[in-house]
Amino acid sequence: MITKCNPIDFNTIYEIINDGAAAYKGVIPADRWHEPYMTEEELKGQIEDGVEFWAYVEEGIVAGVMGIQFKGPVTLIRHAYVRTSKRNTGIGGKLLAHLSSIAATPVLIGTWAAADWAIGFYQKHGFRVVSQEEKEKLLRTYWSIPDRQVETSVVLASADWLGIL
Repeated sequence: MITKCNPIDFNTIYEIINDGAAAYKGVIPADRWHEPYMTEEELKGQIEDGVEFWAYVEEGIVAGVMGIQFKGPVTLIRHAYVRTSKRNTGIGGKLLAHLSSIAATPVLIGTWAAADWAIGFYQKHGFRVVSQEEKEKLLRTYWSIPDRQVETSVVLASADWLGIL
């Protein structure tokens, strides 16, 4: 079952993000990795900035979370994580399909360029990697991330993306 998260779900969201992000350790550039991967303050900031989290609940346990952020002419999928013990069971695909269905504008997703499995997951679900030039513009327009993260990331776009920048 997919449900919208509430403020009482904060600790669960935080736990799942940091559990799921362990997959990036040793894969993304070392200067981008830190423990915890996302601090409580960063998560609070993301929520204050409009990221709405949704959860996949299985047998009463939250197995995965994914955020959505409405940014005018685009919708961003943010912070998509599934518990390590529940990976590769279809949870991420179900969350992505649900969030895509509530998006009224083209969907963009940013992820680490070195995370081949994440890129492949999004491509399997109909997203395509945008050009390097478009990636730079999109990340600087719709995300608030450091220059180093821009350098080491990719952006994927839904099929209805026409390149509005």
